[in-house]
Amino acid sequence: MARKKTLHVTDTEFAVLRVLWQNGKETARRITEEVYPNCTASDFATVHSMLKRLEAKGAVKRDRSTHPHGFAAAVTESDIAGLKLAELADQLSDGSMAPFILHLMEAQKLSQEDADAIRKMLKNYKPKG
Repeated sequence: MARKKTLHVTDTEFAVLRVLWQNGKETARRITEEVYPNCTASDFATVHSMLKRLEAKGAVKRDRSTHPHGFAAAVTESDIAGLKLAELADQLSDGSMAPFILHLMEAQKLSQEDADAIRKMLKNYKPKG
């Protein structure tokens, strides 16, 4: 059964979030310079629009007490990774994580150490809900 998606982040929005995860609170100008090293006014406008969208989605917090405004990530990289993985599982295996995880393990040639760690996590796993 497909899971309900609560937050969709585009690749470009992800690039903006990555800057915030790496640097913490930043201005729109600094974010633009990181995402577009040879930034233009058009690039700045693009990043500003992305920040507005990310703020509306609840993925970014804006600090209006400073000028220029500061922006910080309101979601973690792990939050986004989980959402993207759930989205892929929905697309590839009708929402079931088991075949998706099995494929990842086979494709990545799982080490014995990683396999042991996964077994331990599964043994201690308690489903939510």
